[in-house]
Amino acid sequence: MALHPNFPQSPYAILDPAMRWFPADEALRDTSMDKLMPPLVSQLRKKVKEFRDSGYVGAHDTSKSLLNWWFKTPHLLPKIDGTMQEFQYFFSQREALETIVYLYDVVGVQDKYDLMRFDSSGAVSTGMFDETWRRFVVKMATGAGKTKVLSLALAWSFYHKLYEPDSTLARNFLVIAPNIIVLDRIYKDFQGLRIFFDDPVIPDNGFDGRNWRDDFQLTLHLQDEVRITQPTGNIFLTNIHRIYAGDDIPASADDDDTMDYFLGKRPTGSTTDSKVDLGVIVRDIDELLVLNDEAHHIHDPRMVRIDSASKVPSMLMLMSPSSVDHAQVHGSSR
Repeated sequence: MALHPNFPQSPYAILDPAMRWFPADEALRDTSMDKLMPPLVSQLRKKVKEFRDSGYVGAHDTSKSLLNWWFKTPHLLPKIDGTMQEFQYFFSQREALETIVYLYDVVGVQDKYDLMRFDSSGAVSTGMFDETWRRFVVKMATGAGKTKVLSLALAWSFYHKLYEPDSTLARNFLVIAPNIIVLDRIYKDFQGLRIFFDDPVIPDNGFDGRNWRDDFQLTLHLQDEVRITQPTGNIFLTNIHRIYAGDDIPASADDDDTMDYFLGKRPTGSTTDSKVDLGVIVRDIDELLVLNDEAHHIHDPRMVRIDSASKVPSMLMLMSPSSVDHAQVHGSSR
């Protein structure tokens, strides 16, 4: 496997697509990159580089403000000893958000058909995927900072829906962990919404003429500790076993309740015992974005099926494969 001789040592350095990690001998890079990389990734990286180099031309005003705040504005954060240090997001985190924004704002991706234009491998087709709604997959190496990407994507969706008149994103969020261990880790980061303020996720009031901090009104609900829910401004944090409800019957896209059809057959196990049926709660919310951390089961054909994007406008799944490179962002590709 080839690592370009000029591959940078710093995790903050912007990576040119021409020097990315490549799963073959370096001599094959120019002729085989598109065929050996995951479908969509090679072409998307080039397009996102153009998007970045242009100063985010085509992005909606809200998205452009957030990208400039996160990745082009200097940030000084306090250390334990009281001194200040510069904070900067990893390039893997930056590229992930830039790609999501590019696909939504610039390309206007609605479904798998829109994503297929980026396939240069010839290895995939729309018939390989059951879903007809919008699903983005972020593949990141272990240690690349998935939770921070999750917090940035959540904030972007919230503000995009709040500030952009035609936005189809959401201000309610279902954050799914694969198990209790990961759930506890995410909860520590999200408790008191501290991840949004400990990191420079939320711009200062007045930045580009918006009252970002005043407008960021969210309530965190943890599994059995669901508080009073409002029409918007809710984060539901759970593990995957807690969002299924009802009898174990075959799901259909024609059901009034599409959660089983959307997330697959209900898992069984000790963690399915719940005092609060979170599945019922999220079913009654019209505006919802689902973020699935460590979604290793994403390609299980029973896992994700939905016939309409009207209930869930976008779904972002975060994965953690083993790779020496940074983020790979693509659509519903195997």
